[in-house]
Amino acid sequence: MKTLTLCILASLAIAAHCGPILPPPGAEQDEDVAEMYLKRFYNLTEQSGRIFHRGINPLTEKLSEMQRFFRLKVTGTLDADTLQVMKKPRCGVPDVARYSTFPGDLKWPTSKLTYRIENYTPDLSVSEVDTAIDKALRVWARVTPLRFTRIYSGTADIMISFGNRGYNLFLVAAHEFGHSMGLSHSKDPGALMYPVYSYRDPKSFSLSRDDVDGIQSLYGQNPDVTPGDPDPEPPTTPDACDPNLVLDAVATLRGEQMFFKGRFFWRSHPQRTKAEQSLIKNFWPEVPDNLDAAYESRETDRVYLFKGRKVWALSGYDLVRGYPKSISSMRLPHTVKKISAALYEEHSGKTLFFVDKYYYSYDEARQTMDRGFPKLVEDGFPGLRGKVTAAFQYRGFTYLFKGPYMFEYSFRSKRLYRVLRNSYFLRC
Repeated sequence: MKTLTLCILASLAIAAHCGPILPPPGAEQDEDVAEMYLKRFYNLTEQSGRIFHRGINPLTEKLSEMQRFFRLKVTGTLDADTLQVMKKPRCGVPDVARYSTFPGDLKWPTSKLTYRIENYTPDLSVSEVDTAIDKALRVWARVTPLRFTRIYSGTADIMISFGNRGYNLFLVAAHEFGHSMGLSHSKDPGALMYPVYSYRDPKSFSLSRDDVDGIQSLYGQNPDVTPGDPDPEPPTTPDACDPNLVLDAVATLRGEQMFFKGRFFWRSHPQRTKAEQSLIKNFWPEVPDNLDAAYESRETDRVYLFKGRKVWALSGYDLVRGYPKSISSMRLPHTVKKISAALYEEHSGKTLFFVDKYYYSYDEARQTMDRGFPKLVEDGFPGLRGKVTAAFQYRGFTYLFKGPYMFEYSFRSKRLYRVLRNSYFLRC
């Protein structure tokens, strides 16, 4: 992925902001990274001191403020999760205080704005830069009355220049243009205006509902949109605590649990107090969103991700070469167009593939489908009828998901113990 630094100058504000910001090269101590981060983005002052332990109130407050913003566990101390976020590439605009393009105002006084590209980067061709900038501006024009015209000399409303370090041009530009129009940072990890940069496919990119609501609160809706416009509804970020949450897939990965929903997945580890939410494509750009099923095979030490007739394989967090493959490579009948859930049974070494209200049993060692299948889910798991939407095993129990509920079975006796909400393992 080609990278660069983009600086945008809103000319009337006489203030530039550049992105992304990376941790300082050669920083010897984690405390150095944290001090720089809190000074830059949370207004930490010299008077706060440099001792990172409990009892220093100004520092504790700033760490807590940052942790609340990123929905981390609020400890007021420099823990591993907090430091991990601090080391991610991000925008250079602070998270504290509401961002404003103009003093005393949050928006441009006109809907007709000009922009000028002052210089180009050697990392990209001129046409690639022009296309990316144009597309980044159209992201906002599509949902507002704002219209952008390029000029080639003089002072424009939005001045654009480049250094040679950073992230994907389209994403950085679209994010920074959001600031130039008056938007501050969002706490929604699925939003373009989230301060930490994340990978999105420019071909399928769309603003999140949070982004659209934010920009339209300033400028209103696009008046050129006609009734019945085919543009899809802006995506929302799933909430782990939503009582109606229906998960797409669940799998384990060497002690972690992964819960997939739409563009996102949560990583839950026994040693962490809260599940961490991330975009799927931040980890695996080649893997599609809205997965159908997932499971970890102890036989192959791989995690398999399914969508439609295709399956992807992971070794750790690395995508295995040669994938995706057809699901028929796992001996599923050609009549099966997709599976709805999968799990690996530790005691038997078999993988169960759920297809709506039926399931198959696959022998991982022999790579053959067991005879006598498919069977009805209710025949193998009394008390559960209909489609299984996700499944996994954990500490002697099998968990089958149906809609917003999770059914807990003993994996040997198949006895049903409890019916729980899907958020049970997400520790919301």
